[in-house]
Amino acid sequence: MDWLADARARVRADPEALPALFAAVGRRCGRTDLPDLPGWTADEAARTLLLLDLSSATSGQDDLADRIADCYDHGDGAERRAVLKALPLLPVGDRAVPLLHDAIRTNDTRLLSAALGRYARHLDQPMWRQAVLKCVFTGVPLSAVHDLDARADDELRIMLAGLSDERTAAGRTLPADAVALLDRLRAAADSSHHVLRQEG
Repeated sequence: MDWLADARARVRADPEALPALFAAVGRRCGRTDLPDLPGWTADEAARTLLLLDLSSATSGQDDLADRIADCYDHGDGAERRAVLKALPLLPVGDRAVPLLHDAIRTNDTRLLSAALGRYARHLDQPMWRQAVLKCVFTGVPLSAVHDLDARADDELRIMLAGLSDERTAAGRTLPADAVALLDRLRAAADSSHHVLRQEG
């Protein structure tokens, strides 16, 4: 805690100090799970605090977004996950969306999961659907997807139904959470069609 307090003060005083401190967090703070913050580890929480301190020491959204992207681009998997999980808490607007695009393109399921938290509201609908399908393909639980039911639309239903047909033809099935989502979307579509028929 002493090291982290000193590191935070150094970042607030000089944003240029961040890269070296950000990289050192895992060694200094450990990577244990935090019981009071389910889904977070000590290094992720500490790195998030450093990024919050950075946000108070930078000159604007563009400068902050550039420095955050630098931490992501030069970081290992743990550092990248911390950046992605911190994004909803940082005043960067939609400027960090390219980081989500990168995480969605990778084969690292932990990055994919981290990319689909609350900050994923900045993803456009086609990219968001692609990310959801990638979760289904790679086995990332759909519980990782923030606002899943609110954003799931008829186009996603069609895509999931096509994937389900492909899996069935190959003697395989969709993960249970994807089947449940498809069932909900089909029920919503059926209900909508019923209402339209009544109004017609």
